[in-house]
Amino acid sequence: MALAYTIDSRWRNRAEFPTGRKEIIEFLRRKWAKELDYRLIKELWAHDGNRIAVRFAYEWHDDSGHCYRSYVTRIGSLMNMADAARYASINDLPIKESDRKYHWPLGGVPMITQV
Repeated sequence: MALAYTIDSRWRNRAEFPTGRKEIIEFLRRKWAKELDYRLIKELWAHDGNRIAVRFAYEWHDDSGHCYRSYVTRIGSLMNMADAARYASINDLPIKESDRKYHWPLGGVPMITQV
């Protein structure tokens, strides 16, 4: 996973601004330790040449059992997962367990075209 990011990558994710592969790896470790039972869908919004805009929606819970649905708009490179710059605007919505929509088994992602 670490090699998916360039040594000089720059991110903006919520209130964090990791720079470089090492900081991004540490950021992802913290994120994945907090966001448990993560279920993700993606929706292509636009692309032009080498640029892409994607909408993500994902659900997760923390170690206290509080559930969230997070909405993300990501802008980056279409051709290269290892963008030097990757920007994400993320909003976390607290939800009840009964309001969760994404219930497929971990590791598998069904094709979903709309949220």
